[in-house]
Amino acid sequence: MSSNPTVGRRMTLTLAGVVAVTSASLVLAFSVTHGVHAESGHGHGAGEAVSAKSTKKQAAFHDAMRKLWEDHITWTRLAIISLAHDLPDLPATSARLLRTQVDIGNAIKPYYGRAAGDQLTALLEEHITGAVALVQAAKAGNEGAVDQRSAEWYANGNEIAEFLHHASPHDWPLKALRRMMRRHLDQTLREAVDRLQGNYDADVRDYDEIHHHILAMADTLSAGIVKQFPRRFR
Repeated sequence: MSSNPTVGRRMTLTLAGVVAVTSASLVLAFSVTHGVHAESGHGHGAGEAVSAKSTKKQAAFHDAMRKLWEDHITWTRLAIISLAHDLPDLPATSARLLRTQVDIGNAIKPYYGRAAGDQLTALLEEHITGAVALVQAAKAGNEGAVDQRSAEWYANGNEIAEFLHHASPHDWPLKALRRMMRRHLDQTLREAVDRLQGNYDADVRDYDEIHHHILAMADTLSAGIVKQFPRRFR
């Protein structure tokens, strides 16, 4: 965190304000998204039940998708920690985090093509750089920039949801994807704020919630691809 206590305090208060605005939507998104997963059979428990009955190819794809999104949240967390505490490993950690977005894009190329995979990677890289820009604006104590970066970050989340919806409109409804992405952003923002404010117990709980949600999200994506391309998984 910044060595200037005044800047540091302004940084955390500014980010806390952003979180306060999104807290209500976080609660709503949890209840609605949880219902979507339960009804569609794409929840965490349901995903395990489905994989038990699936072919080996389906189970392998299911697990691989989970691993990719776990990498996404793990390296995001490490980047937040490095950025919050001005650690020297930030460049290496950021590079590894961005590589994960390439891996996720590559994972969909066999089904939707090279251009689609590259587009998803670009959107996810924008998601990562947007998060960094948001925290850096808060570190500078620039509330106007924080508002702008936050709006851009959430707009990018909607773009990711729209991209996925167009890939499989029937299996991935747009409203559900938007709620899913917004919840992921809300959770990540709360994680960053709690880390910056030194609320480490809350920070740990934040990550547990993020982990649970991202597994459900990964299951939704893998199940949709398997359903759309059944012959590829026989």
